[in-house]
Amino acid sequence: MCLSYYILIMKKTYWLLFLLTFLVSVPFTKAQDSGRIIALKISGAINPAVAEYITGEIGKAGENGDAFIIIEMDTPGGLDTSMRIIVKDILGSPVPVAVFVSPDGSRAASAGTFITMAGHIAAMAPGTSIGAAHPVDMSGQKMDEHMAAKVENDAVSYIRSIAEKRRRNAHWAELAVRKSVSISETEAKRLGVIDFVAKDIKSLIMAVEETEVTTNSGTVKLNLKDRPVKTVEMTGRLHLLNALSDPNIAYMLMLIGMVGLYFELSNPGLILPGVVGAISLILALYSFQTLPINYAGLLLIVVGLICFIAEIKVMSYGLLSVGGVVSILLGSLMLIDSDVPYMQLSRTLIFATVSVTSFIALSAIWLAIKAAKKKVVSGREAMIGVEGEARTDLNFEGEILVQGEIWHAVSREPVEQGGKVIVEAIEGLKAVVRKKVF
Repeated sequence: MCLSYYILIMKKTYWLLFLLTFLVSVPFTKAQDSGRIIALKISGAINPAVAEYITGEIGKAGENGDAFIIIEMDTPGGLDTSMRIIVKDILGSPVPVAVFVSPDGSRAASAGTFITMAGHIAAMAPGTSIGAAHPVDMSGQKMDEHMAAKVENDAVSYIRSIAEKRRRNAHWAELAVRKSVSISETEAKRLGVIDFVAKDIKSLIMAVEETEVTTNSGTVKLNLKDRPVKTVEMTGRLHLLNALSDPNIAYMLMLIGMVGLYFELSNPGLILPGVVGAISLILALYSFQTLPINYAGLLLIVVGLICFIAEIKVMSYGLLSVGGVVSILLGSLMLIDSDVPYMQLSRTLIFATVSVTSFIALSAIWLAIKAAKKKVVSGREAMIGVEGEARTDLNFEGEILVQGEIWHAVSREPVEQGGKVIVEAIEGLKAVVRKKVF
């Protein structure tokens, strides 16, 4: 009886193992049945902070078993290195990623085109555009013809490989790089550049329901109905780093830093301007790592600061101050060397900032000169020109009373006791005086 029961159990075990082996060995399409929908947002240039934000959240979504990632994007482009980091993580993501050019009026230009093409699902909102992906040198240096051709061909091969992997229009993708062509959402849908046109995230989720996408972990049928949508914003640290990548903010930090150090050098011991200036300059130098800085422009700004400091020490009748203002203005106009609009400094900001900075610096110079010319009100020097009274007859020497103090005095002419005298100089412990003439 026991033997028969044992044989029966063994047979059932063998059949169970056989079935499990069959299910594991045969490829199959799986439907998602757990996890949330993670919504991320890119608004502005693609930079290292944005790359860290996107790649970090993709990694977390895979670890947490989230069902879907939506990257809502509006970008004029950005750094090639940051773009490639994002594309690499999207292509390798175990969680399906939809890149959604939204809201209305947004664009996926330059680097944004590569990122959109890399998504498992590419979508655009009405009134949006995609394209103009020709590579532009961001270093501030001009590429020669051969280098420009190498960079262009590299970008073409990269975007074609992405488009072919996602089975999208590789020919149009090449034109976007070589000819900088740009198209609307309706054209993009018609040409097979994107998969869906949707009004908003809710509409996109409804549109992609039951769609099959292929990730590194296999083919996934999207089952997103009634799943919670969690919007994940950048952390405070990444917000700060993202803001520092703005050339206008970097420029303001640099000027604040220079003005702060100027105040500290011209008025040693204030401490606060020096601390604020040093921190601002360090943050500006961090920003300059990702910006095409023209060092001739930066040197002109430094020369302008030196002119302001020299004005305090040298009587130039305002010539150094004027030279400082002109130097800072020219340096500001030359500081960012780039043809890319979103990498250029605002002219309005330049003129406004230079005006305010020059006003502050010139005001400080005026106050310093005024203080230098002001009559001394303490110490021995304060006694020069002060009126006193002779306590004894001054037969060339005697005693006087001045500012409540008794001084041994020397006079070049006799002065009777009670007579008024004027202090002309202090020599050691003696006061040199003269008789006051009425």
